[in-house]
Order: sequence, then C-alpha cells, then structure tokens
Amino acid sequence: MKVTVVGAGAVGASCAEYIAIKNFASEVVLLDIKEGFAEGKAMDLMQTASLNGFDTRIVGSTNDYNKTANSDICVITSGIPRKPGMTREELIGINAGIVKMVATSLVAHSPDTILIVVSNPMDTMTYLAHKVTGLPKNRIIGMGGALDSARFKYRLAEALQAPISDVDGMVIGGHSDKGMVPLTRLATRNSVPVTQFISQERLDAVREATKVGGATLTGLLGTSAWYAPGAAVSGLVQAIACDQKKIFPCSVLLEGEYGLNDLCIGVPVVLGRTGIEKIVTIDLSDSEKAHMQQSAAGVTKTNGLLSF
Repeated sequence: MKVTVVGAGAVGASCAEYIAIKNFASEVVLLDIKEGFAEGKAMDLMQTASLNGFDTRIVGSTNDYNKTANSDICVITSGIPRKPGMTREELIGINAGIVKMVATSLVAHSPDTILIVVSNPMDTMTYLAHKVTGLPKNRIIGMGGALDSARFKYRLAEALQAPISDVDGMVIGGHSDKGMVPLTRLATRNSVPVTQFISQERLDAVREATKVGGATLTGLLGTSAWYAPGAAVSGLVQAIACDQKKIFPCSVLLEGEYGLNDLCIGVPVVLGRTGIEKIVTIDLSDSEKAHMQQSAAGVTKTNGLLSF
C-alpha cells in the first residue's frame, strides 16, 4: 500500500506521521515545493521508526511527481493555511490554483488512485478536484466532516464530563464556521441520548463551540491546527487501505442525495477499498434539513468563485 501526501507542512507531516505509526502502509511519499523540506521531514520521521515501532518507509521529494507514481491513495494538504480572523473561504484565490495543479499531477502519475482533499475551503476544493480530474465520485473524498465530528465529540465529552470513548456524534454539512450541522439530536453517551445528561442550553453551547472549533484553534495557535486534521486523515486512509467499511462523514459529490445536486458537502459514507462504497441517508428533522440547505447554499456560493 503506497500513500502520497502532498504538502509537508504541519498538517501534511502529521498525516504522514499518523499513517506511518499505524503501520498499515508499506510506503508514504511526502512531497513539497520547498527545496529539501519534504526530504528533511521524511528523514526526521524515519528516525522515529525504531522508537515508535513502525516499518513504513517514508520518502521525501521536492516537487518530483514521478516519486508518487502508482500511489493507492493521495492526500492533498497543500495551500496556504488560515490566519487569525480569516475564513476558510478567503483562501480560495490561491489554493484553487494549487489544488488544480496538484490533483492533475497526481492523477497523471496514479490514474487509479483515491484522492483525499484537506486544503481549504475544503468542500469547494473537493468539488474542484472532481472537475479537473474526472475521477469517479467514489474516488474523491473531502476530509472535513471527520475532523469536525472529532471536535464535536471532544466538546460533548467536555460538557458531559465523560470519557470520549463513551461519546458518539456526527457533524454533516459544509466545513465552515457557518455551514456545519452538528447533529445534537442524535448524539449519544454509550447509546443513551446526551439530552438525558445535559440541558438543551448546554447542548446548544456545544454545537456553537463545535462550529467555530477551527477558528478557535487558529486564534490560539496563529495558524491552522494540525494534530487533529492529521489524525482525521489517517483514519480515512486506514479505513480505505484496510477495507474497514467504517462510516465517516466526508465531503462527497451529491447527485440527488439529501435533495442536493452538483456540489460536494459533508454526509456520512461507508469507506472501503474502493473509496466511498455507500452514501448513508439519515432521516433529518425539519430544522436539520433547513440548516443543511443553508449550508449547501453557502458552499454553492463559494463554488461560484472557481474558474476551471
């Protein structure tokens, strides 16, 4: 199993590290445009192999897509990260050009690959990858929902004063501060609805904290987060590589599902060896449907800024 990660910054390096530590891939290629940067990150990570007990080979490359040839899965993290006060949508001007070049270069060298898009604005960049590569919809996946759901579970566990292993919950919709739809109605603590443990007011606060989770970290760190995004990517990659049939909320191209068409947005999917094996339909409440429609309108507006 060969995995390529494009972008050796904090997010990309975290992706490579978590994938390697899980020890299911034979090779991880880390690629960046900055001379020697990916090679240095790869060498540093390889020097942890004996300490962390993994045998995955990590290879760094400066902009040589030949090194990525025949990758089973490719992850695109490249682009500029958010700064404090920026929305994900404000990154579109620069990141669209980067993602277009990276996606087409990856597919040229690995025509059977599965693409995972991390670059922001993530839903629009996932949509762009569809338009410029022509890959089937099961082989292009946006990471955002997996990360947003992890942040939701963190906030739920915090409010419940419970271990995170007890908590389950999901975020669908767009990967943006206004577009996320945390499904508080369906959140559980060890299969028991969380409404039995905390008030609706507290649950509303959890929902709002989840929606600004990325902005909160950007304000604290001065740049985008990297540990949780890297872990989210590694979860998706492992589910595909190991054919786990796990359900994750991911940004996928919808063609009538959830009453939406011609956009990529977060919904639950089953991930296996062929990528997206099934889009899972949830019976949403009227309020959740309305929020999903609002989210889709925001994503469509951002998509309108693209030029192909």
